[in-house]
Parts: sequence; structure tokens; C-alpha cells
Amino acid sequence: MRADRIFAYGATAGLIGDQLLGDPRRRHPVAAFGRAAAAVERRLWRDHRGWGALHTLVCAGGAVAGAALAARAVRGRPAASVALTAAATWSVVGGTSLGREARAIGGALAAGDIALARERLPHLCGRDPHSLDGPQIARAVVESVAENTSDAVVGALVWGALGGVPGLVAFRAVNTLDAMVGHRSPRHLRYGWASARLDDVVGWPGARLTAALAVAAGGHPRRAVRAWRADAGKHPSPNAGPVEASFAGALGVRLGGTLAYGGRVEHRPVLNGAAGRAVRTEDIERAVRLSRRVGVLALGVCAAGRLIAGRRSSTGRRPAAGRSGE
Repeated sequence: MRADRIFAYGATAGLIGDQLLGDPRRRHPVAAFGRAAAAVERRLWRDHRGWGALHTLVCAGGAVAGAALAARAVRGRPAASVALTAAATWSVVGGTSLGREARAIGGALAAGDIALARERLPHLCGRDPHSLDGPQIARAVVESVAENTSDAVVGALVWGALGGVPGLVAFRAVNTLDAMVGHRSPRHLRYGWASARLDDVVGWPGARLTAALAVAAGGHPRRAVRAWRADAGKHPSPNAGPVEASFAGALGVRLGGTLAYGGRVEHRPVLNGAAGRAVRTEDIERAVRLSRRVGVLALGVCAAGRLIAGRRSSTGRRPAAGRSGE
């Protein structure tokens, strides 16, 4: 079986597994990677970019090397290769858990339980929830659903299509390192620089595909394109900007504005401010549904792209008719 079909079958099975089961509650491979990365940080940490780059190389490189060895071990065995791809896909995507967390917060807001919504918000994003009211919490949830659709689903599928199991693992490793050390805290401002920049690079294609699919799946393509073109560049993140802007346009809401991370206040530009309204609690469910549609479409696009590339590659290797005896 060709590698393109292995990816198509395995990624489909893995995404179905995520939708049916969600993330494993115990012994999650990403959590194990996070513990290992934290142990490496305890040994290597210096307030220096070079040591941070070494940390990124050791952690991400080690994860990719392990994935490459596993893929090599099952090479030539189609069933085992599909199973490995499915397991890797299920481990690195997190669309179902993303939706569950968002809906749990939305349910608390709908019930008027602001305290519970504030308590659950850190499970979804790094915002400081204590000073947020209901609409601000709802806005934070919608923004997190949009951004994590790219980070937790689409980006992984893109790199899986490009690099198979090592590609899937590489994307999740880099994204996890960015979440751990890539933020602008005093401890990680220099040490996490390499992880943050590498995450910007590997996240670029998935973010653009996510934005494009949000345009296609959101029901208001012109509005989404308008917000993407007008406001994506205003966002401080080169990848979150297109995703959040296209989601804002597709949902008809305003995103961005003032927010707080760990006591640090940021005043971000408003996305879709001219055409959108304030986020309401019911928009959380709309965002989750849009995220799910985008994830399914991303699987189709990535699998089809991999199949087309594999077919062209095999055709290019085939000897020309009538010349096989020369």
C-alpha cells in the first residue's frame, strides 16, 4: 500500500477516534512529552536564547526521531502502518476535547454560574479569568476555539500529510513547547524564543488553511473574507490573526480587545469590529460547530492532497510506454 493511502486511511481513523473518544484521560502521550520537556528545562534553563534553542532541539528532535523509528519499524506492513498513523493522529489532535471544554464553560454561563465558568476557563486558555464577566468569558472561549482549531486539529493534519507520523508528532511537539515556554514571561522571554519562532513557522500553513476553511464552512464567506483581509494583520500573532479574524467574520461577532495573561494586560485590536456584534453565550456552540466542520474539511483536503501527490509521484516513476526495453 502506498504511503498516501496509509495516511488517508490512518488519519481518517484517528480523527474518528478523537470524535468518538476524545483525548485519553490517563497516560496521554502529549502529557508524557510535556513532563519530559519540563525535566529537560530544569536541567538546561539559562536566561539565554541559545540554551532555549538547545531545549527545543532536544525535545522536538527527540520526539521526531522516536516517531521516525516507529514508522520505520512498521514499513512494509500496511495494516501496522495504518494503525500507527491512526494512533498518532488520535494522540495529537484534540478537537473533541476542545469542544467539550468550550461547551462546559458555555453551559456554566447559560446557567448563570460565573464562578464555575471562571474556574473552567484555564482548562481552555491561559487568560486570567478572575476579572472577566460573562460576555468577556464567552469571547475568550470563542477566540480559543478558533485558534485551537488550527493548533489542535488542522495544523497537525497538514504536517501529517506532508511528513506522515513524524510530521504529526513534530507539529504537536513544537506546539506543546510553545505553550510551555513560548510565552513572554520573565523566565521564558529569551529561553522560549526559539520555540515560539519555530511554532510560528510550522503553524503558518495550518493557520491559512483553517482560515480558508472557516470562510467555506461558516455560511457567510464574503463577511469572513472581508474580516480576514482587513483585520488579520492587526493581531500580534501571525497565525492566530487569520484564524480569529475569519472566525469572527463567519460568526458575525467582534473578537479581540483587552485581555490579561498572568497579570499582564494586553490591548489587542478588535477583529471584525465594523460588522460584528459582541459575543454572546450562544456563540460558543456556534463556534464549536464551525470548528468541527473545519476539522472534517481539513481531513478531506489533506487526505486528497496527499493522494494526488502520491499518484503523481508514482506516475512520474513509471517507465514510458514502449521504452521499457531500452
